[in-house]
Amino acid sequence: MTTNTLTPELVHNKPDAVNERDLTTKTNTLTPELLHTMNAYWRAANYLSVGQIYLYDNPLLKEPLKLSHVKPLVVGHWGTTPGQNFIYVHLNRVIKKYDLDMFYIAGPGHGGPAIVGNVYLEGTWSEVYPNVTQDEAGLKELFKQFSFPGGISSHVAPTTPGSIHEGGELGYSISHAFGAAFDNPDLIVACVVGDGEAETGPLATAWQSNKLLDPVTDGAVLPILHLNGYKISNPTVLARIEHEELDQFLQGCGWTPLFVEGDEPEKMHELMATTMDEAVGRIRQIQKNARDTNDTTRARWPMIVLKSPKGWTGPKVVDGLQIEGTFRAHQVPLLVDADHPDHVRQLESWMKSYKAEELFDESGRLIPELADLAPKGERRMGANPHANGGILLRDLRMPDFCVHAVNVPSPGAVNGQDTLVLGNFLRDVAKLNQDQRNFRVFGPDETLSNLLGAVFEVTNRQWDARTVKNDEFLAPAGRVLDSMLSEHQCEGWLEGYLLTGRHGLFNSYEAFIRIVDSMFSQHAKWLKVCLELPWRRKISSLNYLLASHVWQQDHNGFTHQDPGFLDHVINKKADIVRVYLPPDANCLLSVFDHCLRSRNYVNVVVAGKHALPQWLTMDAAVIHCTKGIGIWQWASNDQDAEPDVVMACCGDTPTLEILAAVSILREHLPELKIRVINVVDLMKLQSSSEHPHGLSETDYDSLFTKDKHIIFGFHGYPWLVHRLTYRRTNRNLHVRGYKEEGTITTAFDMRVQNDLDRFHLVQDVIDRLPHLGSKGAYLKQSMQDKLIEHKHYIDKHGEDLPEIRNWKWSQGETQKAKPPAEKTCVPASD
Repeated sequence: MTTNTLTPELVHNKPDAVNERDLTTKTNTLTPELLHTMNAYWRAANYLSVGQIYLYDNPLLKEPLKLSHVKPLVVGHWGTTPGQNFIYVHLNRVIKKYDLDMFYIAGPGHGGPAIVGNVYLEGTWSEVYPNVTQDEAGLKELFKQFSFPGGISSHVAPTTPGSIHEGGELGYSISHAFGAAFDNPDLIVACVVGDGEAETGPLATAWQSNKLLDPVTDGAVLPILHLNGYKISNPTVLARIEHEELDQFLQGCGWTPLFVEGDEPEKMHELMATTMDEAVGRIRQIQKNARDTNDTTRARWPMIVLKSPKGWTGPKVVDGLQIEGTFRAHQVPLLVDADHPDHVRQLESWMKSYKAEELFDESGRLIPELADLAPKGERRMGANPHANGGILLRDLRMPDFCVHAVNVPSPGAVNGQDTLVLGNFLRDVAKLNQDQRNFRVFGPDETLSNLLGAVFEVTNRQWDARTVKNDEFLAPAGRVLDSMLSEHQCEGWLEGYLLTGRHGLFNSYEAFIRIVDSMFSQHAKWLKVCLELPWRRKISSLNYLLASHVWQQDHNGFTHQDPGFLDHVINKKADIVRVYLPPDANCLLSVFDHCLRSRNYVNVVVAGKHALPQWLTMDAAVIHCTKGIGIWQWASNDQDAEPDVVMACCGDTPTLEILAAVSILREHLPELKIRVINVVDLMKLQSSSEHPHGLSETDYDSLFTKDKHIIFGFHGYPWLVHRLTYRRTNRNLHVRGYKEEGTITTAFDMRVQNDLDRFHLVQDVIDRLPHLGSKGAYLKQSMQDKLIEHKHYIDKHGEDLPEIRNWKWSQGETQKAKPPAEKTCVPASD
């Protein structure tokens, strides 16, 4: 084999950019033979990348290239690809040299050809997809599948072995990398950051994650900022500031930046190899020092800045316009179609410049000298088990949640703070799994605010920055990551943690979980695609706890009121999303025990932290949560007749107000037959034909009837319930929920402003039942009077009426129901 470097027309003769290290005085890291072989491997990866973007046939160019060999629709991104190929071959070298446990995160959006090509060259792609063989036929299949109907996307995706990071939306690569590194002390995550990606808010914040990495118990993240100068049609900011300013910026973020700059391949290979060795050496020294001496001084971790031309080794000039080194190299640098027939020859010349005949044998297999450069087995980045986390996933050790049950002698007899109770359960989960180090709580500085502070009885916040005298719960190692006020980072860390085979939850204020709407969407899409890939093993579910919710913002007001995350979530595939609104603490315990045991879902749980009535014993709560929906017999009085009205509720606050309205109706209109239904699992409302948790038409009609009026108190926006039930037979549905009304006011007045209070609900029933006649009319006027009294009282006293604050469900109103035959406090099934 001839180990030529790139052909002359692809070698730039411009001098390298200024660098801290002088290549002329240092000892060579690479032997000439290894340098030439690595360069040939890089050429092979570049050749495969161009082939994926363009070719439909003739993968080895054994015959003159024709337009019929080119895809009818050429789609892809070339600009970042050669730089990522360059990085990959150098990571392969250090993995072999130091026997590293390492995998690759591709932050630049659409660098798919690079990662797919390299995973193919190392052999992993053919193992996962046996139809893509290591020969000419396999190359043809590899090329055809890229951005082709029924094939793979142009960015890194779940279909790409070795990946935990979707390459479509930008900004989350470093967050995912740190999530993967937490509790993985032997792992190094090589995270390539695009300079366009570096301009996003989440990525700009993610540089600070190094203040939360423990060199004793965690692995390492090696960021590689790929500074190629351009986005789609604009320069990048970091490429246009001075070298000194960029260096100062990265040092100011706590990193030790190592620069690799230039465009001459031989010099760049040598410089990159030297820099890689230095970075790995620094990482190992930091870890050894911390682990041998228990040194808690915050480390200045290394990172690499690779400055190379956009579209490196691609076409220099096309139709008189500069391509390489400009924004024009970002996507497809060369249009090849019937309107540009002369470009066929230019594409052929470009591909032949890589000298594929020196890289692949006659059958299309990568020659042995090059194949030997890749690591073996699970050391290959495409085969690293951390990037298919379900392989490593172990079940959590789960405590008995019933130990934390609230004693409920009768419905509504006691008040409780639901998330405070849950905090004790999560404390026990953290304690039981301390040795496994596979469970964490994430949140943007809201763990205490959401009343989950019990976890700090057994662990700390992880924090590697400076501490001062009055700090609380800060330590280099801990099970809680809530020390950064960034929903993006919490979401990204948790996703990386889950995708590499661990468990966790994200607690947040309900209104501000909207900040990660798009991140949730990307993760849900990832899970959806993974279900279609048999080789992708299931991972632990992404669990959200939304507290400090819309109905508990007395002092924060309108800005903190937004239950719209629920609307966003239910748009995703039914196989993936689950939404729970437990009415009390015992139901919350049962639901969360189930969520922490589940796999491959996104579970959204909404729960309150303020003291509210507790309704169900633990045994009753488990039964109710297992069903997900049910008639509360003890609150209903229609056991011996058809109901006149159905009163339904979903969420802790709507449950309180619906039951308070029922108590008024029962007192003043005792002949009225009322059925009370509580919904824990929101997806029960949807048809079973649309969601696996949905009720059949028969079961729905059995609960809600086919024609009776349904007054439904809902936690979120009312129209969500209408969306879920639009196919149901009973159209007499009247939903009351949040309708964008709120301010600094009392808890009850929030409900009044949105017509979710007991007085409005009673009027709603009367309006739907004209046969109530004068009794109904007098009661309706009484309710109107109460609303006026309420307004005058809060304006004068600044708190709700005593009868609101002190209201209790009357024991006399409770219908006797048979107790369970035996103890039912067991985990709820799906």
